[in-house]
Amino acid sequence: MLLVYDGDCGFCRMCLDMARKFLPYMPRVTAWQGLDLARHGLTLAQVNASVQLLGPDGLRAHGARAVALLLAVQPSLPLRVLGRVALTPPVSWAADVAYRVISRYRHRLPGGTSTCGIDAK
Repeated sequence: MLLVYDGDCGFCRMCLDMARKFLPYMPRVTAWQGLDLARHGLTLAQVNASVQLLGPDGLRAHGARAVALLLAVQPSLPLRVLGRVALTPPVSWAADVAYRVISRYRHRLPGGTSTCGIDAK
């Protein structure tokens, strides 16, 4: 698995640092700025909008679904259950809305800077 994030975004880096600290399993992680997007079938619009999770057998997820799938593959049962719940409607719908709002205003959140804004890219 490969988790692709915005390496210019302080809020994104802070979230990734927290994930590395609290999640027993982390896939390979790379900033999209150092990635050949076309080779991975990604566009600039996609990586600017949300985190991307690429996995075996063509697995592709972004945003809240990517986060939920990451939780669902953890060795810890409570984290796996949380991930499965987050993948199930109506929780998945709420998670998607929350992710989009957070992503839109990430430049105003802790760790965020003007380079975190989607409109700035």
